[in-house]
Amino acid sequence: MARRRGRRGLIAAGVGASFVAILAAVGWLAAQEIVTPQMAILLGVTTFGLYVGFGILIAVFRMINRLE
Repeated sequence: MARRRGRRGLIAAGVGASFVAILAAVGWLAAQEIVTPQMAILLGVTTFGLYVGFGILIAVFRMINRLE
C-alpha cells in the first residue's frame, strides 16, 4: 500500500510538472510576441480544460473497472 501511494505522488508530480511546462511554453510564446496575449490566455484555459477533462475521463474509467 505504501508503494502505491508513492507512485500516485510521482504521477501527480509528473502531471503537475507537464502542466506548468506547457504554461511556461505558452508564456514564452507570448513574451516573444509569437502569439497575442489573448491567444496565450485562451491556450492556458484550453490546456486547463484538457487536463480537467482527461482527469475526469480517467477517474470514470477507473470507477467502471472497479464495478466489473
